[in-house]
Amino acid sequence: MDLNTITEVVRRPSERPGADWRDGDAWLAGGTWLYSVEQPELSRLIDLTALRWEPLVRSDEGLEIGATCTIRDLYAQTWPLDWTAGILFHAACEAFLSSFKVWNAATVGGNICMALPAGPMITLAVALEARCELWAPDGSGRFVDALDFVTGEHRNVLTPGEILRRVTIPAHALRRRTAHRRFSLTRLGRSTVFLVGTQGRGGTDLSLTLTAGTTRPVRLDFASVPDARTLRQRIDALPADVWFADANGTPEHRRHLTYHFAEEIRRELTAGDLP
Repeated sequence: MDLNTITEVVRRPSERPGADWRDGDAWLAGGTWLYSVEQPELSRLIDLTALRWEPLVRSDEGLEIGATCTIRDLYAQTWPLDWTAGILFHAACEAFLSSFKVWNAATVGGNICMALPAGPMITLAVALEARCELWAPDGSGRFVDALDFVTGEHRNVLTPGEILRRVTIPAHALRRRTAHRRFSLTRLGRSTVFLVGTQGRGGTDLSLTLTAGTTRPVRLDFASVPDARTLRQRIDALPADVWFADANGTPEHRRHLTYHFAEEIRRELTAGDLP
């Protein structure tokens, strides 16, 4: 879609963009959402791809994902054998309701910042205990846990002019055992629910991340794998307004699916037949 209110595109922003942020600005990365709907309030775009941030950086501490890393680049990576959670990267990328053309442009940071309930990069980041590095227009920075970054449908903690620079995943999270479940009304449809369970190698703990069926990501942490009743009680204890409603499912439907898939994940991780 043509954005006919745009009067300027900043093609060469400063290395730490944001100092001259003003009303009417928007960050431009993949642009797959930005160009999909009218944006009458915008007058200037600041092109982040010109900064050529490193998409993926591995280290002994874990993995850094640059905010402008494309879904295509993330999906194409092969991970060390001891990163047993690496299977989640493919699962999250494949959860996108999009064509290969969108994969070539859409970015990890863009999907997280959109704060859609069905945003699969949000699921990935929360399940793997990621932290988000944010840059403010005044040059300061801060870190926010991915679990706390999205606060509701289309809402996040970013302040005007603030930008998501990178997402960091700790090494210990990449070595956890995982199980995941996803449901959509059609084979290639938007997620109605997307659940991820993780467990320490050789451990008895359980972390269960709930997304798509909730307006914000939820993670339920257990020191030891709960029984079915305890797990259901924790789900029941969630606030009623956390369940999401749209054409893909009612809150009641999404809660029902969550009960079902959460129990499947609990049994799978309890069975101990995963790497």
